[in-house]
Amino acid sequence: MLTATYILVSLSVEQASIRMSLLAFQKYMHVQLRHQNCLSLAQLQYAGDWLNRLYQGGYWRKVEMYLIPAIRQAAPHADGLLNELNGLNHAALESINAVQQRAAAAIDSTELQAGQLCAAIDAFCAALLARLEKDERELFALARKVIVGEAWFAIAYQFLAHDARAQEARRDKAQVLPFVLPAAGAAAAGGQGAAAGMQADAAAGASADATAARLAAPQPLRAQA
Repeated sequence: MLTATYILVSLSVEQASIRMSLLAFQKYMHVQLRHQNCLSLAQLQYAGDWLNRLYQGGYWRKVEMYLIPAIRQAAPHADGLLNELNGLNHAALESINAVQQRAAAAIDSTELQAGQLCAAIDAFCAALLARLEKDERELFALARKVIVGEAWFAIAYQFLAHDARAQEARRDKAQVLPFVLPAAGAAAAGGQGAAAGMQADAAAGASADATAARLAAPQPLRAQA
């Protein structure tokens, strides 16, 4: 069915964009930290902010908002696969929690190991990349089997409305800034200022798709901390 093909190709494009963002962030952080032993508080907060941003962005994908609800409706027996996907989300969330806990502990410590941060970033990216792979290999195949007829047209209509809202929101949104890791020697006060600045940049540079999706999105599948 052409409508189903259009939807799944659209989702694959979205998946590829997220995969590229994850790999770009992972590579950037490894390059920046490979010659460091200890981290500044600003660097740790920066990493936590970006991990959280990438994680939250995943919840506003079309897969979460439109495809998974349609699968749940068409195939109640799909809970096993959906629980597996949720488990991968939870694994990524645990990596974020580990970084944020280290950032909180770092206020009274000067011994922050770059290797530990890289390991947490690797675990985060591995979990979400595995989630994307499982979406494409199993979730999309299941969708083809259980979603039929008018349901595909309904999803296509949701996609068009989603894209129209995103286009409208994009007109007034700033472009996402590239990764810029704070200097390792940043003072505590400077680190706090940098963290506040990064949070402001993240808010200003939030993706248009996420903004539009929040206007009229069904409750997404969420990992529980």
